[in-house]
This record gives sequence, structure tokens and C-alpha cells, in this order.
Amino acid sequence: MSSNLFYRKVLLLGAGFVTLPTVQVLSDADIKVTVACRTLENAKKLCKDIKNAHPISLDVTDSKALDTEVEKVDIVVSLIPYEFHATVIKSAIRAKKNVVTTSYVSTAMLELEEDAKKAGITVMNEIGLDPGIDHLYAVKTINEVHQEGGKITSFISMCGGLPAPEASDNPLGYKFSWSPKGVLLALRNSAKYYKDGKVEEVPGPELMGTAKPYFIYPGFAFVGYPNRDSTPYRERYNIPEAQTIIRGTLRFQGFPEFVHVLVDMGFLSQEKRDFLEEPISWKEATQKIIDATSDLESDLALAVTLKTQFANNEEKARIMTGLRWIGLFSDEKIIPRGTPLDTLCATLEPKMQYGPGERDLVMLQHKFEIEHKDGSKETRTSTLCDYGDPGGYSSMAKLVGVPCAVAVRQVLDGTISEKGILAPMTPRINDPLMMELKKYGIEMKEETLA
Repeated sequence: MSSNLFYRKVLLLGAGFVTLPTVQVLSDADIKVTVACRTLENAKKLCKDIKNAHPISLDVTDSKALDTEVEKVDIVVSLIPYEFHATVIKSAIRAKKNVVTTSYVSTAMLELEEDAKKAGITVMNEIGLDPGIDHLYAVKTINEVHQEGGKITSFISMCGGLPAPEASDNPLGYKFSWSPKGVLLALRNSAKYYKDGKVEEVPGPELMGTAKPYFIYPGFAFVGYPNRDSTPYRERYNIPEAQTIIRGTLRFQGFPEFVHVLVDMGFLSQEKRDFLEEPISWKEATQKIIDATSDLESDLALAVTLKTQFANNEEKARIMTGLRWIGLFSDEKIIPRGTPLDTLCATLEPKMQYGPGERDLVMLQHKFEIEHKDGSKETRTSTLCDYGDPGGYSSMAKLVGVPCAVAVRQVLDGTISEKGILAPMTPRINDPLMMELKKYGIEMKEETLA
């Protein structure tokens, strides 16, 4: 594939943890990559020891500077926060250059569909892990079943980026490989899905209460809960016959109950509180946030029990131990950030990082309930269980960064040639992507369970 890509040029925006595999795969194909980040130092760090990578400083909100850099390349890869993608796409439309992102297609991006088509450019999105690999194998099975005259009566897809079991050694059973604020904010989202033909909705504050044990392999103690709005997938995946459609998140057992208590205590609030602007002790901050009578641990613990409910005394003891582990009842000074959520994140981030030699785990599974043409029924799964390499890429970085790079190569060589705002929803786009990803050991294992 590299021969016809020799010295093609890519502008990659962002220097987050998933970008390294993308830069490496493109560089290995003799593609010149300009890595642009607001902070030059971050871009330099990413380019270190990569032969075809060149760092620059760029502020994407400076449209003139952005246009100048976009003009110099063949394609733009946007791995910056999703709210900036529309700005990047507008610049690419002006320069008539293609774009790849790993993010969901937002309303702001979709509004540029006609302009992108007029400019004759391809804007390929949703090609990481989730979204990305999940789409590839959902569409594959759904198409196979439909072609044989069958129906998908239920589609459940669960995905989790987690520490490997031996590294899940804190009260949340979780570690941050990306922004802790992003992780915690996602826990406040409401959820909507189809269940037995009816639309069900869960308000954000109740989301953790819906988490249930989710069986994939006996060796894992997963719980799952619905993630945002799954209802558009009836149309996106072309399964109008499906009575149940749920896309959800996997965590280890104990996580939802712990987060539920943090929600009840008010620690996921983004409301400004004056006392969180000063480096007071955690016990004083906790007293004020939960309205305890004093900052004595006994009074703080009592106030917690009045704010929330515990399933039993064992659960209560486990969660109270976890609150102490965070330091919420201690003399330790807060890192003041103005709101309960931001101040909590500032303390959690250093406590919940991956340590040397620790690896992460990605688990993704689709479960299809199928009714065949002859009336017979089948339960089929597609499963991806992948561990990070402590000496190399994390699983999450590999499973987002490599599919992104493969999509970039396929847009450059014309394999992906449709114009407009795209996502991997058709065999024509998906089949070559799946074939190429197998070369990197990235595929979902398909099985019939019943």
C-alpha cells in the first residue's frame, strides 16, 4: 500500500495518548506527518524518534493559521476535542482537502454535508474503537443475516476500556487513560434505548442505579449500563425489526455503587463554590459539600449515610473505605478548582494513573438475537478482548489509533472515495477496513452461543 502513498502529506491535529499509533503507522507507510498541537512541546514529544513526523504549534481557532497548514497537505486528521471538528472541516472545505476523525458525527458536522460534497471531499468519521470497530462488525453480521432473509430481533453492544484485572487495585476498579473529567461527566448522561419494543429513558442521576452484572466470560466480573441514546441505531444499522437495541458501557463490579454515592454526595456537581477556590483541607471541603455538622470523620460519615443509601453494611463499609482512600475525610489539602467535580478530578487523577508495567484491557461485545427465514432462532456474538502492552501501546491507544491510520491510508489511496460526511456503515467502506485491520491483529471473534 505504501508505494502509491510515498511522501503524501498529512496534518494531524492533537497530541493525546491515542495519536502515537496513528503517527507511527502513517510514518511506516512513508507518509509525511505534520503533528500540530497548541503546545509545541507536546507535539515534539510525540514526534520523537519517528522518522517522517514533524512538530508544529498551531491554534485551530486561528482560522488563517489553520488554513495555511491545511493548504500544505493532502489530508487532515482531527484528533482534538469533537467541538473543534466543524472548524477543521470548514477549513478543509475551503482548501478542498479530505478529513478523518474518530469522533461521532455531530449535528454541526452533518450541517457541512452539502458543502463537503460540493468541494468534492471525503470526511471519514467514527473510525476508532467505539465508535469504529464496533460499527464494522455490527454492520457485517446484520448484513449477513438480512441477505439470508433473517431478522435481528435484539442487538446489545457493550464496550469498556478498563485496567487489566491485576491492575484494578483501587476502590473504583478503574484507571484513567484519558481525561478524568470526561470519564466522570459521561456518568451524568441520561440514556435512551429500545427494550422489548418500547423506548426506555433513564435520567442521568439514576444511570448508575441501572447497572447490572453482564456476563461475557466467567473470568470477568463486569457490570453494564446503557450509554447515551441508542435509538438512532435502528435506522443507522438498518434494523427496523429490532425490538431491543442497547449500546452500553462495561465496568468492573462495585464501580456503579461507588459512583452513585459520589453523585448523591454532590461531588459530580459543576456548580461554582467559593470555598473550593482556596487550598482548604479535604475534610473541611467535604463538610461544606455534604452539609455535615462538623469536619470530624464520625460526623462526615453520618452525613454521607443521610445523603445516600447502601445495599447492606458490607457495601457501606467498602464504599466508606473508598472515600477514605480518596482522602475526602482527611487533613490533606484540596487542589482548588472551583467546583466539586473539578476539585475531585484534581485529586483522583494522580491516584488513578497506570503505574509502571501495568496494562489496560478493552472488552467489546455485540450480542445479536437472530430469527432466521425458517423461523429458527440463534444467539450470535462478536467479541474483542485485547490487552495493552506495558512496553508499547495501551490497548485503547492501539484500537483507536490504528483504525484511524488505516482509514487515512484508504482515503489517500482511493479505497474510500465517497464524498461528504461519512461513517463506516456500508460493506463497501467497511470490508477493506476490516481486511487491513486483521494485519494488525485487530478483529472481533464471532461465535454462535445458542
